[in-house]
Amino acid sequence: MNIELGLMLTGMLAIGFFAQWLAWRVKLPAILFLLLAGILLGPVGQVFDPDKLLGPLLMPMVSLSVALILFEGSLTLRFHELSGISHVVRGLVSYGAIVALLLLAAAAHYLAGMAWDLALLFGALTCVTGPTVIVPMLRTLRPNERIANTLRWEGIAIDPLGALFAVLIYEAIVSHHQGHAIGVFVSTVLTGALCGGVAALILALLLRRQWIPEYLQNFGVLALVLLAFTFANQLAHDSGLLAVTIMGIALGNMRDVHIDDILDFKEHLTILLVSMLFILLAARLHWPLPPGVLWAGIAIFLVAQFVIRPISVIISSFGSSLNWRERALISWVAPRGIVAASVSALFALRLANLGIHGSEVLVPLVFILIIGTVVFQSATARPLARWLKVAEPDPHGVLIYGSDAVARAIGKVLKDAGFHILLADDDWDGIRRARMDGFHTFYGNPVSAHADRHLSVIGIGQMLGLSTHRERNSLACLHYQQEFGREKVYRLRNLSPQEASQRKEFNDRLLVPALFEEGMTHARFADLLIRGWRIKATGLSATFDWPHFIEQYGSTSLLMFGVDEKGALRVAAERRELEPRPGWTVIVLVPPENPAAP
Repeated sequence: MNIELGLMLTGMLAIGFFAQWLAWRVKLPAILFLLLAGILLGPVGQVFDPDKLLGPLLMPMVSLSVALILFEGSLTLRFHELSGISHVVRGLVSYGAIVALLLLAAAAHYLAGMAWDLALLFGALTCVTGPTVIVPMLRTLRPNERIANTLRWEGIAIDPLGALFAVLIYEAIVSHHQGHAIGVFVSTVLTGALCGGVAALILALLLRRQWIPEYLQNFGVLALVLLAFTFANQLAHDSGLLAVTIMGIALGNMRDVHIDDILDFKEHLTILLVSMLFILLAARLHWPLPPGVLWAGIAIFLVAQFVIRPISVIISSFGSSLNWRERALISWVAPRGIVAASVSALFALRLANLGIHGSEVLVPLVFILIIGTVVFQSATARPLARWLKVAEPDPHGVLIYGSDAVARAIGKVLKDAGFHILLADDDWDGIRRARMDGFHTFYGNPVSAHADRHLSVIGIGQMLGLSTHRERNSLACLHYQQEFGREKVYRLRNLSPQEASQRKEFNDRLLVPALFEEGMTHARFADLLIRGWRIKATGLSATFDWPHFIEQYGSTSLLMFGVDEKGALRVAAERRELEPRPGWTVIVLVPPENPAAP
């Protein structure tokens, strides 16, 4: 039995990785492939029976995983960011979400016959989108900036708020069915909130005073989150989920508490937990479904897609500057994700153990809605955006990884040439200077899970790796090759020709073209700028063509970029020489008029 369990868990891990990788390749939400994998392993293939295989370990395993998922999601809710987002987003995550919750509950009650208490729980679970499903869809959808920002911020903000709604409604259901008075429900909520708040304060104190060494911080946070979850449950049954949700929200909004590394660790851990958990939960489905559940689920999906979401968006966007085309696309896109799947499955398990009638249809209805929204909207949103004329044209922006003097100088000349420039780096001093120069910036590692949530590449089609961190530069280039294509990603060398020859095999594997002429490195480029060389943009014509430019500024001038007649950016790179033509604008590093002696 131990061997069988070990093999099955190992197989789930491998299948989860493959599902995540496939989602990355095709730019679709990973939850779709994870759920389909679980359905194939469980009800279809009859290969995996989680209840039989895990036995009494099933409930603790699911409970602890969901607790960590909710904590990680709630860490990302920053209240100060809500004041800076648009009126539409605030509406969608407040009264718009409440309208959607009530309408989804009504649909579950009248179409699936669910009791009102369970229907309200269904509504709370399924009114939530989330960045893990929105961001991959936006990358293929490519709507205009206002639509993209609205959908992205809605997912970020409503993810933890929806979880909080669902937990509170679940606590009310349990308290009601167990015959408890309202005081017990209030006591449970207060216990969860108090445990979560105290745990957040303790953790903040430990981090501020640096009483936990850096290499143990992630371990300590993990232990304290699970301790808060189990301790709250011991004090008041089922208050643990509320405790970790409050703990995450409180910790994420405390000042002078550095949680970026913790958030990165939790995001990586969540990927692992989600990959295992969703296969496990989908494998627990029984086929055939209870009578009428499949058709009820399809009916709820159709009502949610064509009635409930448009009503919520209309109410939330009333009085905004969005035009009807933008509202129509926002009304079309609302895929459900991690919170709906994971929390619904856990609640269904607990409600079934309490003998609450109707809880067995909660998970199938939620999964049908998830799969329906992800598949249908992924297939139809891009054509609809084009028909509505709210899709972005060919991306015209450039993502630059780096923020030092070289990156800022190259970014400035491209910005002056009319390109949208986004500088990304985890060097705060460089990012601060870039912001003072008027650049759009992203502070953080551009290949982190945090960047997947918060780094918007809408309107961006090329990437220049200009960071002095050689390994990170290479990883960023490889990452964004999948995003933009092999012909749209370039790097500035960080190695001298001698060092590069020693690492030729590694560089050949990268398959990322090096910028500019052979031998041009980041250090050499920076040295030329210090010695007075300047980056110049000049328009070419029939009377002043490229040979005339070289004659005027000298043969040592370094051709960097060209902007053709259509406004497209052409990049000078190794083995990809540019031949500037009349009508182009050339961007060239030219020597000083009175060059100093080397």
